[in-house]
Amino acid sequence: MARESSEARQARCLRCIEALERSFPEAKCALRHENPLQLLVATILSAQCTDVRVNRVTPDLFAKYPTARAFAEAPRRDIERAIHSTGFFRAKSKSIQGACRRIVDGFNGEVPRTMEELTSLPGIGRKTANVILGTAFGIAEGVVVDTHVHRLSHRLGFSRAKTPEKIEIDLCRLVPGEKWIEFSHLLILHGRGDCNARRPKCGGCVLRGECLSAEKFLAEEAGRVTRSRSRIQGVAAGPRSCRPTRK
Repeated sequence: MARESSEARQARCLRCIEALERSFPEAKCALRHENPLQLLVATILSAQCTDVRVNRVTPDLFAKYPTARAFAEAPRRDIERAIHSTGFFRAKSKSIQGACRRIVDGFNGEVPRTMEELTSLPGIGRKTANVILGTAFGIAEGVVVDTHVHRLSHRLGFSRAKTPEKIEIDLCRLVPGEKWIEFSHLLILHGRGDCNARRPKCGGCVLRGECLSAEKFLAEEAGRVTRSRSRIQGVAAGPRSCRPTRK
C-alpha cells in the first residue's frame, strides 16, 4: 500500500468528520451536568467507569454537594460512600476533594478557564482539562483523547503514536481547530457503537470506505464465520469412523 500523504490524510479525516456529523447530528458530552464544577467531578468519576453509571451517581451527589466548598469541607468517607459504585472511590474522592479545595483557595470557588490553571488542580490532567474547557466553556484548547479516541485514531490511520499526549498532537495537526471539540464527541459516540473494542461492525459502518482497518476486520470476521460453519458441519456429519467394540 502506498504511503498516504499528509494532504490525503487530512482530506480523508474531513470526509470522516462529515460522515459522523450526519450520523450524530447532536453529538455532545454524555456526562450530565449543569455547570463546570459538576462536569469536573463527573469527568473524574468517569475514569474506568461508564458514563451511564456516573450519571446514576451524580444527581444525589450534586444535590448533597452543590458547591466546591461543600466538596472541600465534606468528610472524605462520606464522599467515598457516595461514589463507591464508580470504582476506585478512594483515589477519586481524593482527587475531587483536592481539586475543590484548590478551587476554593485559589480561584474563589470558580472552576478556572485555562489549561495551565486546570492542570494545576490535583487529579486534573490534560484530558480532563480539555473536556472542561471544550464542553463547559466552549474553548478549543486541544482534542480529548480517551480510550475510544485513542483506539479509533489508530484504526482510522490518523496517528501511530502510543501516548494520549502524542496522539493529541497528531490530531490537532490533522483536524481543523474549529472541529476539535466536536471531533472528540463524534469519535467517542462512534467508538461506543459500531467501532467497539472487541468486534467492530465494519460491514455497515459509515466510515468503511475511509478506514484503513476495515478490510482487515472484515477478513477476520469472515474467517470466524467460516470456522464456525466448519464446526457446525463437522458436528452434524458425526464421527468419520467408529472402532468396533471388543467382545
